[in-house]
Amino acid sequence: MEPYIGIQSGDVEIEALVRAAKVPGTGAVVVFDGVVRDDGIDRMDLETYESVARELMAEIARKGIARFNLLSVAIVHRIGALDVGENIMIVVVSAGHRKEAFEGAVAMIDELKANVPIWKKEHLRGGGTVWVEGNAEALPWGPGSSG
Repeated sequence: MEPYIGIQSGDVEIEALVRAAKVPGTGAVVVFDGVVRDDGIDRMDLETYESVARELMAEIARKGIARFNLLSVAIVHRIGALDVGENIMIVVVSAGHRKEAFEGAVAMIDELKANVPIWKKEHLRGGGTVWVEGNAEALPWGPGSSG
């Protein structure tokens, strides 16, 4: 089974991803919906090196499938300008049992946040911007680099 990987500016049809995850043998579906948190910001801009991000996301999903015996994996990350409360990243996994589904989802989300080159620039309330620390070092050509 090949994972579904998406990088897009538009919102995500979560219900369609959940329906697609219910393959034969499914006993549990786990959905993670990461949203733009109100941390004193008006909005955030997300950028990526799309071909590298897509390849890494697919590799992480394939590892999750093998390690946690997952039946289905869909990962969609948004890019562009997003307001507080909007979806950033959706991960939908299915497995025969809940423990595999939950553990697989958590492991993949942690690895995605640590290793996929997606950079966030927050627009602060009252003015100013700041690049969020995190995976900006994942590649030498991230925001603010000379590469």
